[in-house]
Amino acid sequence: MENKSPLSPHIQVYRWQISSLVSISHRITGIINVIAISLVCLWISLIFFSESNYETINLLLNSMVGKFIILGITWSFSFQILSEIRHLFMDLGYGFELKTTKISGIIVIFGSVILTIIFFIIGKSFI
Repeated sequence: MENKSPLSPHIQVYRWQISSLVSISHRITGIINVIAISLVCLWISLIFFSESNYETINLLLNSMVGKFIILGITWSFSFQILSEIRHLFMDLGYGFELKTTKISGIIVIFGSVILTIIFFIIGKSFI
């Protein structure tokens, strides 16, 4: 007797939910944040070698592409922070009800966008 059912839910069978989107995004933003922190450390270390190296990277960051990268990294960190707070509450035993996980997932997604906008507005006043 052969069982024809899949061993695990496949992308065509499994229905996407907010929790799965937040979980996958949390992992991706974690990788992005590690790369971003490494690049910031590299950028800062270039200051010690030569001012021209620093100026080149500074020129890149002040371009449209650089500002887009900064905005993306800001969103990535905002998403990661809010997702970690969500996980902290789950580690404490709260928020496992289906309705609560949907609401907290939506808060993480929209909250990260709102935090990014707030950081952008605050950053604009410093420049």
